[in-house]
Amino acid sequence: MIGNGAPIARPIVRDPGSLQTRNTRPPVRSASPAVWSATVATTTGIGSASDELQGAPARVEYRVRAARITDVEALVALSGDRLADGASGSLGAADVLRQLVFLPHATVLVAESKRDIVGGAVLAIRPSVRAGGYVGVIDLLVVDPAGAPDAVSASLIEECLKSAGNKGCASVEAPQPEGPAELKRWKRQGFKDEQPVLRRAVDPAGRRR
Repeated sequence: MIGNGAPIARPIVRDPGSLQTRNTRPPVRSASPAVWSATVATTTGIGSASDELQGAPARVEYRVRAARITDVEALVALSGDRLADGASGSLGAADVLRQLVFLPHATVLVAESKRDIVGGAVLAIRPSVRAGGYVGVIDLLVVDPAGAPDAVSASLIEECLKSAGNKGCASVEAPQPEGPAELKRWKRQGFKDEQPVLRRAVDPAGRRR
């Protein structure tokens, strides 16, 4: 499920106008493998004549990387009630994330723009006899609605798929999304609706030529 987190304090676009995420273009890799960029359409513009014209697209640059301990609080804040709603154990969400950062059977990723956390994802790995190996589960996917949510979520999912393949997973699962718009996002990443979950096959690293 893709969640829109709580807006961060600082905007990540050069133009403070409202965003139309339906006009967001797909993510484009820059020269550095870790850096992504997306063009986001804005509806208003301010500034001098040298600034972008009103309605012109603003470019958002961000990078997806492995989370650090210092990112946990920001990721929890961005997730809002999404983590609290599903909590039933004795540990808080922040405590669990701190442990997952160091565990080999999990991957915690964050999307960062201008030192702000604008998205995050958690991939958990479990063995499965029926799958004939390991299965990755995208347990959490959250993005900042004030940025480029479609592009950031696509980047996070792609990195989760790569991590799952590197860890020897045969497939990756995700919970059923809440709405048809979110389902389309997952299907664009190659996921199929296999009730009660979404699933996509991946090429395990050990089987690659």
